[in-house]
Amino acid sequence: MRETLEAVLAGELTPAEAETRLRGYTTITDGDREARFDAARETRRGVPEGILAEGKTPAEVVAVTEEALSTSGRALVTRADAETAARVESAVAESHPEATVRRDDRAETVVAHAPDFDPPDVPATVAVVSAGLADARAAGEAATVVREAGPSVERYDDVGVANLDRTLDVVPALREADAVVVAAGREGALPTVIAGRLDTPVIGLPVAAGYGAGGEGHAALLGLLQSCTVLSVVNVDAGFVAGTQAALIARQVASARTEERDDPTHTETTDD
Repeated sequence: MRETLEAVLAGELTPAEAETRLRGYTTITDGDREARFDAARETRRGVPEGILAEGKTPAEVVAVTEEALSTSGRALVTRADAETAARVESAVAESHPEATVRRDDRAETVVAHAPDFDPPDVPATVAVVSAGLADARAAGEAATVVREAGPSVERYDDVGVANLDRTLDVVPALREADAVVVAAGREGALPTVIAGRLDTPVIGLPVAAGYGAGGEGHAALLGLLQSCTVLSVVNVDAGFVAGTQAALIARQVASARTEERDDPTHTETTDD
């Protein structure tokens, strides 16, 4: 604590940065409302804090985004509609002109990095698969979270089971991944089919695509919960959660792989 206080006195830390260090979060006051940005989440959990834009005003999202950039060097905004994304992009360009901003309108995400931000690099791969283009928003959100957590991402879109050939064509590539997220709406069949072909952890991401009695993701969610094939399931449209889970799995796989490689007692075996 003394080092942090001395750094503030010397002008090396702002009060907001010091608060983040001491508490693990920083408080943003906007009128009569307060928001608390969990800047220590990456250190504590291995994944970055997300700023959910849904339910917030554009001004509130901008305020938290700017605080995130100032205290952690990065801001990850999810569920940002076109107006909010544009406001965030414009505000960051004005307040942090040297920051880089990546906006994905289809995934409704905005990611900003300060110029001195050092992104994590995890030597692992997560495959993100979508049954159809209608599932691209949730799949894109998952992919954004995975990238920000460190693993690389491979995308496979529009490979739904209505034509099983296109599904089976990507299976060999999916076997190379360390974790797989599969987004599907309607009856949610694709994650079950893919999980039955892999020895890799599969996370089913039901999507609110489809209509009728089982529309809005209900049939997809129930189908995945009742899956005969073993997989994990997140809530409807929960791309952030699916991406986080996949990234955590990939990090553990990468860590185990490194430990095995560095273990002097480990020897490779080959077939003669």
